[in-house]
Amino acid sequence: MPSYSVRPAARADASSVAELHVATWQAAYKGLLPDSFLDGLTPAMRLPLWRDAIEYGEPQVLLALADNGKPAGFVGFDRSRDPKTKPTTGEIWALYVTPEHWGQGAGLALWDAAREGLIEEGCTDVTLWVMLRNERALRFYELAGFKRELNTARTTTVGGAKVEEIRLKRKLD
Repeated sequence: MPSYSVRPAARADASSVAELHVATWQAAYKGLLPDSFLDGLTPAMRLPLWRDAIEYGEPQVLLALADNGKPAGFVGFDRSRDPKTKPTTGEIWALYVTPEHWGQGAGLALWDAAREGLIEEGCTDVTLWVMLRNERALRFYELAGFKRELNTARTTTVGGAKVEEIRLKRKLD
């Protein structure tokens, strides 16, 4: 199994993060979001978001690198954006790994690094939002100790499709 190193994303990594974001959305959300929406995504559309996140640290962005030094995934994390959460609640805003690295440990390396970062920030709990039909992501997060908060299910619109999401939560230890 490959090993992954994780480091903070630098401004020069913004393009790689945007490319990873689009590639992983197109693979992970196939069948969950309209093909026309997924096919229309481009790294140029995501680049300003990730350039600003990396520059201003909101969210903090970490990059996983494979043995060959190429980016394999990224995680964005910070304080929870959900209203009425305690100031000690963190949130995984995004965690994406390219399909060729699924099941190889990149996601776990990113989760471990984000967990350490959230603990350093004084967080005691962490939440994230997942599409209910995204079984791969739900399985990953549940194996990482997250539990579904059943009273949080909501419907949102992404790419013109209505999707059901649920918040997951776990203690940071």
